[in-house]
Amino acid sequence: MSKAIGMVEFVSIARGIYAADQMVKISDVEIVTASSVCPGKFIAIVHGDVAAVQDSVSIGERLAEEYFVDSIVIPNVNSAVFPAITGATMPDRIQALGIMESFSLATMIIAADAILKAADLQPLELRLGNGLGGKAFFTFTGDVAAVETGVEAGKAIAEEKGLLVNAEVIPSPSDRLIPSLF
Repeated sequence: MSKAIGMVEFVSIARGIYAADQMVKISDVEIVTASSVCPGKFIAIVHGDVAAVQDSVSIGERLAEEYFVDSIVIPNVNSAVFPAITGATMPDRIQALGIMESFSLATMIIAADAILKAADLQPLELRLGNGLGGKAFFTFTGDVAAVETGVEAGKAIAEEKGLLVNAEVIPSPSDRLIPSLF
């Protein structure tokens, strides 16, 4: 089972694709996603054991050269982060709704991991840059107290980096809103 997640962000789509290819050829990792994101950047997200992910991200950083934007490695990442990135989550029911928004894709992944580790929460979606002008957001659900705890954990990370856009808690979202979240 994957224990770590890593991401490299590039300002060149061409260089990002090239580096992502090398990241998975040289290290024993799997791609979570490798795609273009707004505004014209590229991200490569990999997972695997900690050492392999660290090696893969290091390769991506080195190959990025002048096209490097940011990178992260999160050892022992919460396993629910992976399906949230790919939009493959569907909880049994939506209780309270938490929404966290960041100017940084990397910061949002770190915040999402912290949110899920802070309380008993289920992820809905971790959207990274696509259709967002380069921003990212994370939606999640649980009881009101858990969602509030998660929001505080995520805010602490995003505020520390100065990249928080906004965070909201909706204690009882309308049934008419829920379908638009998926």
